[in-house]
Amino acid sequence: MLRLRGGAAAAALVVLVVGAGATGCKKDAVGSAEPQGTTAGGAALAAVDSLAVKGRAPKTGYSRERFGTAWADTDANRCDTRDDILKRDLKDVKFSDGKCRVSGGVLDPDPYGGKEVTFVRGRSLVDIDHLVALSDAWQTGAKYWDASKRIALANDPLNLRAVGASANRSKGDGDTATWLPPNKAYRCTYVAAQVAVKKKYGLWVTGAEKAAMKKVLSGCPGQELPSGGNPTKAPERFHAK
Repeated sequence: MLRLRGGAAAAALVVLVVGAGATGCKKDAVGSAEPQGTTAGGAALAAVDSLAVKGRAPKTGYSRERFGTAWADTDANRCDTRDDILKRDLKDVKFSDGKCRVSGGVLDPDPYGGKEVTFVRGRSLVDIDHLVALSDAWQTGAKYWDASKRIALANDPLNLRAVGASANRSKGDGDTATWLPPNKAYRCTYVAAQVAVKKKYGLWVTGAEKAAMKKVLSGCPGQELPSGGNPTKAPERFHAK
């Protein structure tokens, strides 16, 4: 198991990684700021065609530990990734240490379920979801990466969102072809983010996944790819329909 602790070790691993990023539905979208080294990617629907199409590789060899310690401090700000995302996505955030360890807040709304969820540390009502599940990533290219790139994906704010645990637990490691958020108002944003992550990291999609992505995004042809994942900037709020 790779063990990362803040500061130089984590930063050094992640700086080795990842190429170009992604940007560009409607005002229900949850956006995020563009991180250093990420470029605009254009319309999400068009970007789907840039993704390679292959069958899933075997899940053999997958484990969460293959993507590093959960959650590594990859930006060396002395707060782990989970707390960074909670600070970004929650409202009325409270801390147990003054600035980093999130003890409470409100997810308003939960993008997956569309309702307000109260977060209290130690109660599993809010999860930090990998939009592209790590197991899915493993089977679509990540098993062939070096450790630093897998750690970067696992901790990239572009691929992370605070969501209600109830809806999230039904997702498992599903891709667009097998699972979509119950909240239909968030589906364009969700799929666009998956496209952005897969484009940024060079992950492939299955034929069924590509067809499902295009079906969703055809209903919102103006949806753009999110252009980054700054952990300190709150996403634009959307309203469930």
